[in-house]
Amino acid sequence: MKKKPHAIIFSGYGLNTEDETKATLEQVGATADIIHLNDIIAKPSLLDKAQIVVFPGGFSYGDDTGSGKAYGNRVKQHLGKALEKFLARDTLLIGICNGFQIITSAGILPGALIANDTARYSDRWVDLEVQGSSPWLKGTKTFSVPIAHGEGKYYAPEETLEKLKSENAIALKYVEGETSKHFSMPPNPNGSLQNIAGITGYNGRVLGLMPHPERAVRFTQLPHWTFLREEYVRNGKQIPTEGPGLQIFKNAVNYFHGK
Repeated sequence: MKKKPHAIIFSGYGLNTEDETKATLEQVGATADIIHLNDIIAKPSLLDKAQIVVFPGGFSYGDDTGSGKAYGNRVKQHLGKALEKFLARDTLLIGICNGFQIITSAGILPGALIANDTARYSDRWVDLEVQGSSPWLKGTKTFSVPIAHGEGKYYAPEETLEKLKSENAIALKYVEGETSKHFSMPPNPNGSLQNIAGITGYNGRVLGLMPHPERAVRFTQLPHWTFLREEYVRNGKQIPTEGPGLQIFKNAVNYFHGK
């Protein structure tokens, strides 16, 4: 029997998608603990037992100083060395939405997430195209997932963007696809430079993305699932049970099972 990889999911101060993330990781074959930021600061050695670290979505510190900034600063100041040690091993880390904002603020990934061009909070589904190479995205070319953010525009200086390109570290881009074509809004929901929805670091082992794959793990979470269900029935095809976001978490578990 293969040993299950263990994940630590950060929590506290307004992060609020840790339960969905934990359930998804356990569904695909990992073990997972939700641990408050303060407890990890008090005992950084907790990270030594983990193979996967997740910074989930939410509204840490109420976004009062900018999304992810206060939480990211605490992570950088109190856990910078511990996370460097964690990433020096062959491990995986993901930052989702507010978690992406946190890990850029902490300096784990470059760039920043700033206010949407619309100056509005956006809650909808988007279509993504995989650009770079990452264990998190193995075997995936396009998929659809929801977003929920007001500060999701990826921004970086031109030299940083060029460096990301040269390192094949632009992971995901917003494109027009199966779900976004149903909205009377552009495929890029926030004005991200070069339509960037996610980037990687550490040779693809670290992934930061604004959309929420943990909210797209069941077929019935798709916004047009009832329409798709009728198509499957009429064509005599089996109705799927899994959503498109599940593969990201499957990939994380399979990364360690393949060792």
